[in-house]
Amino acid sequence: MLTLTSILSTPESSYLEGKSAKGGFPDSFWESYSAFANSDGGTIVLGVEEDVNGNLCIKDGLKDAQKMKETFWKLVNNRQKISHNIVLEKGVYILEADGKEILVVEIPRAERTVRPVYKGTDPRNGTYKRFGTGDHLCTIEEVGAMLRDSSISPLDAVAVEDIDLTALNMETVRGYRQMFKLTNPSHLWNTLDDEIFLRRIRAIGAGKDGQYHPTEAGLLMFGYEYEITRRFPQYFLDYQEDRNIVGVAKWKDRIVSSSGDWSGNVFDFAMKILTKLQSDLKIPFVVKGFQRIDDTPLHRLLREAVTNCLVHADYYGRQGIVVSKNKDGFVFANPGGMRISKSEALSGGVSDPRNATLLKMFSFIRFGERAGSGLNGIVYVWKKVYHTEPEIFVKEEYDRTFLKLPTLGNEPDVEAMAEFYPDEEETNENVTVNDPVNVRVNDPINENDPTNVTVNDPKNENVTVNVTVNDPKNENGTLNVTANDLINENGTLNDPINENGTLNGTLNGTLNDQITENGTLKSQIVELIRINPNVNAVQLTKQLNKSLRQIRRFLAVLQASGVIRRVGAKKNGHWEVINNQQNN
Repeated sequence: MLTLTSILSTPESSYLEGKSAKGGFPDSFWESYSAFANSDGGTIVLGVEEDVNGNLCIKDGLKDAQKMKETFWKLVNNRQKISHNIVLEKGVYILEADGKEILVVEIPRAERTVRPVYKGTDPRNGTYKRFGTGDHLCTIEEVGAMLRDSSISPLDAVAVEDIDLTALNMETVRGYRQMFKLTNPSHLWNTLDDEIFLRRIRAIGAGKDGQYHPTEAGLLMFGYEYEITRRFPQYFLDYQEDRNIVGVAKWKDRIVSSSGDWSGNVFDFAMKILTKLQSDLKIPFVVKGFQRIDDTPLHRLLREAVTNCLVHADYYGRQGIVVSKNKDGFVFANPGGMRISKSEALSGGVSDPRNATLLKMFSFIRFGERAGSGLNGIVYVWKKVYHTEPEIFVKEEYDRTFLKLPTLGNEPDVEAMAEFYPDEEETNENVTVNDPVNVRVNDPINENDPTNVTVNDPKNENVTVNVTVNDPKNENGTLNVTANDLINENGTLNDPINENGTLNGTLNGTLNDQITENGTLKSQIVELIRINPNVNAVQLTKQLNKSLRQIRRFLAVLQASGVIRRVGAKKNGHWEVINNQQNN
């Protein structure tokens, strides 16, 4: 609730509008109501005027403020007058000064699902937005953007039926799949053929004709630029480095989607510009354990900023996406306003991407933040590391969102940066032992991919290997065997065929890196445990120069084989060697 002090002697702004209402309830009220609702909210005050300095003041006030309030509630619920009533009861109140009354109406930012909020019955002629101190009638294009954003389901998952799969650049698909495999080495989808894989990530979908077509997200992510513009005529991606305007604009480096010498799609754009954005970052000498970490928090921050820009863009909007780098910092600009308020975005915990399917594709390769804290995290880390204030703002007149990350010539604060590296305990806790063996019969046609060997051992206790088999003659189709039954002395998985032949075929699952140059990896792990029973998996990765996944894998095998066991809690316990004759 506002006070008289906060209203009076204050000029009108993008959040405050005053009206004298001398002739009764003003019809222009509903234009301001629509404008505030479709922007970031605001307050309309009836019974005030501007003084000579342009500030609001009370001259005559309202003749009958209570009656004016009753009139408001009657009209706001009239669908012939305004499309939606979004005002709370406590947001409408009367204030008094020197016997003169005014009526205050606080209008919140409308949820995107009810936009556009419009005056009258026709959104094309009654939708307004607030630019500065004025209410501006929206164009048909702006109304269309609000109508698209009002959809509950992600529109980018819709199949584009007038475009076939030849619109997709398979080189881009292969590049994406390579990154997917690197970040998800044991994922079931890695053995699927391209078409099924693309269906899994919703890059393609079935049309009414029974054929598969690219979805909007798939077309953007993997398509050729000339195919993308068939669906999105305004589509344009632009990277600018050290832009200098002296008579004619010049750039040290520039990448545009329409150049014709590369695919022009979103994925390839992200890969191209990230290399350039990160090329001049200072990489401090930071060591965790015995390894230097070159993927700094600033590298991750710029990945997040690029992803944020790409997944929140309105690709039907004008001017396209522009990412710029210069000596003073970085700027990310995309068409489309923010679908949540700036305060919600900066507080974190709320996520409402315009292109949810596109975000999911990026998240599969560890790009993008799915917890709603992406923008919040970017701002927080940047302020800590560069000691400058990032800017996030929307230019409503262009329906365009900007994120500015200024450096102002500052060097990154290495000490501040250090706190954003993941610590060993955090890394250790975030890794689960759900797939240490990961053996699967190659079956790219069977979408369920039923034959899978996993070790279920979240607490490092009883380790068993569950082999699930798709056997049409066996309703349950599940065979439980222990790890000892599967692993032979050569580090390969035996073929657990029983007398009834329930599981046919050999499970080819050679454990890579089982044999090391100086002896078996299992022997090395056991020896290190014998020397230091408190050693953890993260420390073993650094001492043996192996991945955390590999170490976890062999710890599970050694436990299952009865060579070692875990004593006590996961965090505070220790290892114990219980069998000196290892089953190598």
